[in-house]
Amino acid sequence: MVHFFKQAFDYDHDWATVSKGVWQKYPNPYSGHVVSVDVLDRSIDPETGIIRTERILGCKQSAPKWVVKFLGGSEDAFVREVSFVDPQTSRTTVTSVNLSLSQYMTVLEHITYEPSPVNPLSKTLFRQTAEIQARMGKWKSLGDKLESWSAERFRSNAALGRQGFEHVLRVLCEGQEQKVEA
Repeated sequence: MVHFFKQAFDYDHDWATVSKGVWQKYPNPYSGHVVSVDVLDRSIDPETGIIRTERILGCKQSAPKWVVKFLGGSEDAFVREVSFVDPQTSRTTVTSVNLSLSQYMTVLEHITYEPSPVNPLSKTLFRQTAEIQARMGKWKSLGDKLESWSAERFRSNAALGRQGFEHVLRVLCEGQEQKVEA
């Protein structure tokens, strides 16, 4: 069985500011589990101007230690993130998937940022979906429990992620204000 997570809301910042913030999202005080961000590749399509970036995020897992030990993992986990920033359509898309323990569980996340239909000049619509699927084979009941736990964990981390990104955007805007005043 696959568990799904979905949310959408507006950030009180224009799309350009939010798109800049995506690159400065980590570290922040609400996402202490992200310990490293490595850019593997960045390119600009000369015809469309679309910026493609591929990153690896290093995280400290918060799964119960017995689960990590039982599955043969470690507290270090890695996530692959691929993003596209389209300046022509003012749309940023980010897709991420776990690399660690992916033979047992996959968490596939899709995020889009685009000008809000409510107020496109000062708000950015954020949409997030996640598909969480355990691959436990014969241990279906354990897989179902692992999916449910992971889906709830994803929900709580999404709330922290929102707080963290709001913090990053505040700091980014304060820095811009200070540059203008100087």
